[in-house]
Amino acid sequence: MMRNLALTLALVALPFAAAAQPTAGQTGDAAEAVAAEATGTFERVDPDSDLPSADAATAAYAGLPPLAADDAPEMVAAPSLRPEPPRGPAVRMIANEVAQPLPAAAPAPAPALTPAALTRNDPFVIKSILPIEGSIRYGDWFWDESAAPRTGKLVITVDLEARVISAFRDGHEIGTAVVLVGTQAHPTPLGSFPILTKEKDNVSEKYNNAPMPHTLRLTWDGIAIHGSPVMNGYASHGCIGVPDEFAAKLFAAAKRGDKVIITRGKMIGIGDKVM
Repeated sequence: MMRNLALTLALVALPFAAAAQPTAGQTGDAAEAVAAEATGTFERVDPDSDLPSADAATAAYAGLPPLAADDAPEMVAAPSLRPEPPRGPAVRMIANEVAQPLPAAAPAPAPALTPAALTRNDPFVIKSILPIEGSIRYGDWFWDESAAPRTGKLVITVDLEARVISAFRDGHEIGTAVVLVGTQAHPTPLGSFPILTKEKDNVSEKYNNAPMPHTLRLTWDGIAIHGSPVMNGYASHGCIGVPDEFAAKLFAAAKRGDKVIITRGKMIGIGDKVM
């Protein structure tokens, strides 16, 4: 409505703007004429002036059938009126204080386990190896338990290709040595073997009473780890021969049931699982 009124006022005022410079009396007469025209225009566009009278509304509904009970509008009780709060600063215009409850604190997520944390307590994951520089030769052996716990799972590995034995306690290498292994005619078997028996002063009945000190028996048909002269150019009949001093230390550290894993050319390092 106001947009139409403004447009009409502009159209009415246009002739006066285009006229020559009016006198003061002419200006006053023109203003009265515009006001009168505006009043008439407002009455023409005011929607309230077009509302039907009460009698006209009654006549429009006369003769219609009465509403059924289902069609009757529900009567809703008018809500009780509250006294209007006193005017003042905006913060005081709130009739009742509204407090939103704080959401319950979510439980702190469990810290994500890093690969190091996952393997820290795994006794079959390599955590340290002995710091040996260069290559080792026949007859060489090393033993150092300083980085390992006093007790824990012992696992022994033998690599037939490298001809090296290693002992790990809870993943820490405590001993290593060069070994003698079997030949093609008498091969050392591959696989995982539990230590069946410990025989400190064993003598071989199968091989002419040959001394085999500190024997750790792996099979009932004669495969074992035992003390032996370890020299280049020699081999065993399938057993794993280690230097006598190394055999004594390994014998003291091992117990029945400990695992011996024999592989060929398998390379493992820190972070790898022994088994």
